[in-house]
Amino acid sequence: MTIYERLDKILPEISKKQFRENRGTGNEINFHIFDYDPKDEHIVRAHVDFLVKEMPEIKVFDLYKIMLNILKDKGYLEKVFQMEEAKGSDAIVNPIKKTLRLTMPNDLIIETIKSNVNDGNIVFLVGVGKAYPFIRSHTILNNLHSAINVPLVMFFPGTYDGLSLKLFDEIKDDNYYRAFRLIER
Repeated sequence: MTIYERLDKILPEISKKQFRENRGTGNEINFHIFDYDPKDEHIVRAHVDFLVKEMPEIKVFDLYKIMLNILKDKGYLEKVFQMEEAKGSDAIVNPIKKTLRLTMPNDLIIETIKSNVNDGNIVFLVGVGKAYPFIRSHTILNNLHSAINVPLVMFFPGTYDGLSLKLFDEIKDDNYYRAFRLIER
C-alpha cells in the first residue's frame, strides 16, 4: 500500500466503536503504532492535521515541543544551547533526561500528557524522531500505559514489527510488544 492508502484507512479505523472503547477482544491496552517511511514525514504531519479537524476529540502531543516547553519553563533552554555549543551534542543528552525526569515517578513528559487528557479523547503522539535521543518511544509507551486510559496512536518514522521499534529504519529501540500496528504496510 502507498502511504496515502494507509493514511486514508486511519479515520475509519479510529472511528470504530471497538477502538473508541479502548479495549481489544483480550482486554489489552489500546495502544497503536502507525509506522511509516521517514521520507513521508511531511505527508504524515499534514494528515494528522486533517484528522484533528475531522475529530476534535483527538489530542496531539508533540514530544519534541513538550520537551522544549519544559526546558524553557524551567529556564534551562538557553543553558542547554550554551552547553551544546561548548561541549557538543552528546553532553546535553543526560542533563536533559534528568531535567525531564524521564522514567521517574514524576516524569514531566508523562505528567504533561496525563494532565491534558480526558475520557473520550484519542491521544496522538508525534515528534518521535525530533525528540530522539532524549525521549525514547518505548520508554514513553511503557510509562503511559499506566498513566492514561484512552486510545493512543504513536506516529513512528521507522518500522514497528509488533515487537521491536526501529527509528528511521536504522536505530533499534528496545522491544515494545504491547502496541498494535494501526494500519498494516
